[in-house]
Amino acid sequence: MSSISGTEYLSGALNVISQSLTIPVMVLLLIIAVVSVIALGGFISEYTSMKKVGVGKIRDLIFKINTAASVDDLMNVISGSDIPKSQKKVLTEIAKSEALDSDSREALARKLVEHEEEKIDKSLRNTDIITRVGPTLGLMGTLIPLGPGLAALGAGDVNTLADALTIAFDTTVVGIGSGALCYFISKIRRGWYDQYLSDLDALSDAVLFFMNKQ
Repeated sequence: MSSISGTEYLSGALNVISQSLTIPVMVLLLIIAVVSVIALGGFISEYTSMKKVGVGKIRDLIFKINTAASVDDLMNVISGSDIPKSQKKVLTEIAKSEALDSDSREALARKLVEHEEEKIDKSLRNTDIITRVGPTLGLMGTLIPLGPGLAALGAGDVNTLADALTIAFDTTVVGIGSGALCYFISKIRRGWYDQYLSDLDALSDAVLFFMNKQ
């Protein structure tokens, strides 16, 4: 059977490109594995140090904010509350905006909340990337060595095939495992952060209402 003219050159070029990606893919998978382990450590540390703020505490704090006698009293309510320091910082910044009119104060509050959202997005970026890229690199690490491995099998070289299969299985496990781990971490963290932002929105609205009626 005759082959189409020029296909051997294209096939050879593609083979060179794919085989040249073997080392970069393996290096990236090692980096991903290390980053995943670090992310797991950070996740455990964050869980153990995280303040559990239920809806009851947020409700009580909103009542205290609404019944504060003055701005100074409001500041004391915020500083003495059992909420994360980052939330206290945002609410304190809003409470200090006496010199602003209501529209400017609301713009400041929006900007402060958006800044918290940006910090959350940044903290989730690495695990979100690994969730998507890890399995893809694992698949590449699986397919790339199979070409030379199957060619070696056709030539009766079983040892080369065994080495290729070992690389294929190892890269698959690392890629899929890292992606699954980072997906779990991102999923749980996103739930925490959604609750954090929901609480912050409610509290910032309460502080804004208090400041606007002064």
